Amino acid sequence: MRSVCRSEKKGRRLGFVPTMGALHEGHLSLVRAAKKQSDVVAASIFVNPTQFGPNEDFSQYPRTFERDYELLKNEGVDFLFVPAVSEMYPRGAVTWVTVEGLSDKLDGRSRPGHFRGVTTVVSKLFHIVEPDIAFFGQKDAVQLVLIRRMVRDLNMPVEIVGCPIVRESDGLAMSSRNAYLSAEERKSATILNCTLREIKQRFDPGERDSARLLSAGMEIFQQEPGARLDYLEIVDPETLDPLPAVQGNALVAVAGYVGTTRLVDNL
Repeated sequence: MRSVCRSEKKGRRLGFVPTMGALHEGHLSLVRAAKKQSDVVAASIFVNPTQFGPNEDFSQYPRTFERDYELLKNEGVDFLFVPAVSEMYPRGAVTWVTVEGLSDKLDGRSRPGHFRGVTTVVSKLFHIVEPDIAFFGQKDAVQLVLIRRMVRDLNMPVEIVGCPIVRESDGLAMSSRNAYLSAEERKSATILNCTLREIKQRFDPGERDSARLLSAGMEIFQQEPGARLDYLEIVDPETLDPLPAVQGNALVAVAGYVGTTRLVDNL
């Protein structure tokens, strides 16, 4: 993969879309952005074991390679990297990439070790593909913050582009894990976006106090008995620290369980 990417670059701009497969329209929007901003586009499919906790869904995570391959081919991806776990993690590997101070916030607090696995595998993929520009979805907002910081701190020569959330017609953020939801759970899952929309409706006329904004969102979330809240926070979009008031840029992030499925959303 490294040899192919190097030979294809030759002064051309290489765009990269890393995925775990089970592709949906959100992933394909990243590919289309890469096609517009790059001369050559590479993608990867790798279900990364180190970002799953011991009781999480690594073995059940949807794997739809043949379908994914056709989708990427139809979108015009030039190269697809599909490594084995043994290639990405040689026996006895003990080196990790950790973004200290950020990896244990929000999703990292709920999923200990998750972001260590994410930043390690993304670092490895960047070293293999050597892209000029890489594309990630805004749906995983905390992941995007950590990857930007990792790239900055380690002087990696890659530009990180965050692409907008792609939603279903009812507002649910597209996610590979949506496939786990039953029909009833699928209805309940829209509560995450409803919660965010309520906060925005309070924000737009002028409310800036985070406690009041979050309280309004909580009232909406609690109306859905089929969902259980993990977190709802308003944070600084670079440090992920809670903001007492929204005076500049802010990230509103929510995570919750619908049945046994954990979903995230943000604005």
